[in-house]
Amino acid sequence: MNIQEFSKSVRLPGIKGAQARAAAIAQSGGFAEALATGALPTTVELTLSEALVLALLKQGTRKYLAIFGHGSTDLGEVLRIYEAEGVTRTFNFRNEVEMAHAATALAWQYGETPALITSIGPGALQAMAGSLAAASNGVGVWHIYGDETTYGEGYNMQQIPKPEQELYARMTALMGQSYMLHTPQALREAMRRGSRRVHDPIKAGPFFLHLPINTQPAKASFNLDSLPERPCAEALSPEADAMITRAAEQIARTGKVVMKAGGGTRGFDAEIRALAQAAGAAVVLSPGSTGVLDDADPLNMHVGGSKGSLSGNYAMQQAELLIVAGSRAVCQADCSGTGYPKVREVVNLNGDWADALHYNNTVSLVGDLGAVSRRLIAALKALPQSPDKAAWLEACAAKKKEWLGYKAERLALPPLRDTVWQRDVLAQPAAIGIVDSFARDIGAVKYFDAGDVQANGFQIVEDAASGRTYTETGASYMGFAASGILASALADRPEYVIAFTGDGSFMMNPQVLIDAVEHGLRGMVVIFDNRRMAAISSLQLAQYGKDFRTNDAVAVDYAQMAGAVQGVLPITVEGTPESLRAALQKGHAHPGLSVLHVPVYSGEDPRAGMGSWGSWNVGNWVDDVQSRWMKQSL
Repeated sequence: MNIQEFSKSVRLPGIKGAQARAAAIAQSGGFAEALATGALPTTVELTLSEALVLALLKQGTRKYLAIFGHGSTDLGEVLRIYEAEGVTRTFNFRNEVEMAHAATALAWQYGETPALITSIGPGALQAMAGSLAAASNGVGVWHIYGDETTYGEGYNMQQIPKPEQELYARMTALMGQSYMLHTPQALREAMRRGSRRVHDPIKAGPFFLHLPINTQPAKASFNLDSLPERPCAEALSPEADAMITRAAEQIARTGKVVMKAGGGTRGFDAEIRALAQAAGAAVVLSPGSTGVLDDADPLNMHVGGSKGSLSGNYAMQQAELLIVAGSRAVCQADCSGTGYPKVREVVNLNGDWADALHYNNTVSLVGDLGAVSRRLIAALKALPQSPDKAAWLEACAAKKKEWLGYKAERLALPPLRDTVWQRDVLAQPAAIGIVDSFARDIGAVKYFDAGDVQANGFQIVEDAASGRTYTETGASYMGFAASGILASALADRPEYVIAFTGDGSFMMNPQVLIDAVEHGLRGMVVIFDNRRMAAISSLQLAQYGKDFRTNDAVAVDYAQMAGAVQGVLPITVEGTPESLRAALQKGHAHPGLSVLHVPVYSGEDPRAGMGSWGSWNVGNWVDDVQSRWMKQSL
């Protein structure tokens, strides 16, 4: 069809017009091309639903994750038409929390910004709950929820039963930012606000578009050229040299320097490694920044914080100057504010003004982490460095060696007799170490679920680069890993993925068993089953000497459960390293989803865990932690 033929049909109302517009975009090679050639008119009458699809297309969003309901049928019809022409793709899911995690992972791992759709009511609330992972990790995702009608004709089914306006939108605004599309013509402003949030270069997050049921099919005249494009942010750094120079001078004259590499350092591997070298700094990682420094790098002291590590927490406790890079100082990352008892000066590199000023006595270098790091590196190279740095790094290297020996003992631990399983099974660190090694050998990306698996996992993984492990510690959302790996079924260039999950986390969102087959995922779920929520059991035991209501007596055959879904390969792993390695090979060879059920030890043997090395302001520890925090000036 040529432009002249398009010019009439694209202005038609109803399904025929939508089909013509979708065809015009497809045949032109994209939305911008269709506008540029005249295949799409600049001004056209559309329903709000179709205008939203076009607005998102202009932003680069063409993938939708959906659980449709009575509050989103009109939007669903538009997406049906546009998918038929190959312009968009829509993927249906079984659970809104699972769907939110998959959307977050698609944006986080692959850089593809999707939109997810729910109906009004419980589905929207579940998706909003799942969006906590995106909000906590700075990941931009569009959330589109059906909402109550605007005429006030009476209560809508599934609305919050209260005679007030925009209650759902007010709730979602607390999680991120939201916009109620009460008026179709407000779409331009809604997209402008949403794009600033979803594509924020420093702290992206979810944006919630609320579409009342009756405004979705409402028609209005839209200027397509006026719909906002995706913003492009330039990397910024301080204009003057004074703060850079001051920071460099403080670092250069201090012998004991530690750098905290937070989650914001992901993707800045080269800059962080060069900065650590120039500063003579021991680097302590956060759970989300493993690989920013190669695990074997002599400057890498591994994770530090409430869980931490022997070497990482040593560097934190002994350092006199702290370089913070891309960290928002979550309680577990800096031991609830008590992690640096000897630090007197702080240099904070962060794009967020508030996070850059978290500590007192701070030289705050606000801007793009890469741009600021490069300037600080240049300034450091021009200055003589303290002769005390060598002794500091030698002491840290000794602690790193000690930690590696401690870890090696646990990874090589033979199977232990377990009272629940009534047989010898692998301890969790040993099992995780085997799966981590296998993942590195095949180039798989690892996802860790919240709980004991996650805590042991970030102490064990040996990443050489960032982006090889996704451990959602911001929200610590149980069920994230098994749901998040579904993103690899939706991505343009998928990687093989392995979800590390416990029995508790897996049962929060087991829908991956069905949706992985539906969408053609090639990946693996490894269930480390200790028949309890071991992270909380161990916390209770450490604080009170007794655990309480963190386990049950119900035996579950997860392999049999997985095998009930056609297309899933279930594998039961016996209690030996050889059995686990063989199962991993078999699972990886499967063209779809494989599920490995790995019974693991839970008991009093200290070698069955990686230990906790820091402080945490919870339970009966709060008096001690808060007392130490009040006494320090940082």
